[in-house]
Amino acid sequence: MFSMALPVVMAELGWMTMGLVDTLMVGRLSPEAIGAVGVGSSVFLGVVIFAMGLLLGLDTLVSQAFGAGRIEECHRWLLHGTALALAMSLPLMGILWWILDSLDAWGLDPAVLELTSGYLDVIIWSAPPLLLYGAFRRYLQGMGVVRPVMIALLSANAANAILNWVLIFGRLGAPALGVEGAGWATVGSRSVMAGFLLAVILAREWRVRPGLFETPRNVEPAWIRRLLVLGAPAAGQVTLEVGVFAAATALAGRLAPASLAAHQIAINIAAFTFMVPLGVSSAGAVRVGHAVGRGEAGGAARAGWTALLFGVGFMSLSAAAFVLVPEILIGAFTSDRGVLQVGVSLLLVAAVFQMFDGLQAVATGVLRGLGDTRTPMLWNLAGHWFIGLPFGYTLCFTLGFGVIGLWWGLSTGLIICGVSLLIVWYRAIHRLDLPAAPVRAEGSAPELL
Repeated sequence: MFSMALPVVMAELGWMTMGLVDTLMVGRLSPEAIGAVGVGSSVFLGVVIFAMGLLLGLDTLVSQAFGAGRIEECHRWLLHGTALALAMSLPLMGILWWILDSLDAWGLDPAVLELTSGYLDVIIWSAPPLLLYGAFRRYLQGMGVVRPVMIALLSANAANAILNWVLIFGRLGAPALGVEGAGWATVGSRSVMAGFLLAVILAREWRVRPGLFETPRNVEPAWIRRLLVLGAPAAGQVTLEVGVFAAATALAGRLAPASLAAHQIAINIAAFTFMVPLGVSSAGAVRVGHAVGRGEAGGAARAGWTALLFGVGFMSLSAAAFVLVPEILIGAFTSDRGVLQVGVSLLLVAAVFQMFDGLQAVATGVLRGLGDTRTPMLWNLAGHWFIGLPFGYTLCFTLGFGVIGLWWGLSTGLIICGVSLLIVWYRAIHRLDLPAAPVRAEGSAPELL
């Protein structure tokens, strides 16, 4: 579990680092710039994350096929995942442009609104490479090939940092584009991610038999339907979870710029620590799927419980850091005293939900390895949208607690999801009854690993 999880965790941290670098660099401009990048990124991910979630079905389908030794089937899933990613790109861009035109009605601070519009207008162009990256990554991870995913994110981070420095501040003769420059850096870095993983897949498949290039090129509706049956609930779960934080950011946009900036900084820090259990979740999904493909119920249970232990253990440590050194963490992003004071209070709230956030993330992954993507979606809907967000809204705006009240609502939703999904996993793994998998051809799986 550790050998598979570590590169995936590094990849997730690399993904989050790009957002942190954007926030750090635009933070030199103004609190309004921090808020604009936060709102724009949240809106973008709130839309695109559903499409990315549809591709999560590849975790189950590729890993179980690979565990059973059906390599040709893995190739077919890559083909159909890529076709689905391309088909979704244009409609998603259209939705984002429609949202861009409606930002005036959101009640944002005027300075934040102007910057957000420019930033969102640029990062819309990163949707196609991001979706292709998602398909390529799920294919490689499903077969246990995780190191290239980590390298892709490290390369993209380097590109993002350089492009941010050049385009935000106008270095090396480039115009100083400010917040829009951060948007173009994001487009470039996401293109690097997709291009790198495509190159890895093509290079690997030249020497693997049966190879990708012998795979039939026709896209079959039955395969797309099967991918959507698994992917749609997973997409719903991810969208509900990310969407509730995007909604919270939009609501925070109605508050003073200092509160919005503090919210964005604290949410970036909490999201950064969340990348560890998210990476463990992906590794857990793959290892559980491999065990299911082999027909080993005991192996699936051991993989799932190990992943849960990793996720909860790390998040307990991060909660301790939030309690012990919140000033240092917030102070890395801003020297504004108002932002710093609010941000420290938000990190103390985040410390309460860290363990439960890790628990629900990893439980979602290991359940996905079993093929259950529907239950996490339903609990996210209930915990976040029916209870957590309304509770946070009431505390924030009705009772006057401000952005801290909003965060207590988010914390409530995460606690409900974490406890509930742990119970679901416990029951599912004790009911698991798998038929023995057919013996695969000798050497087929090790060649790909």
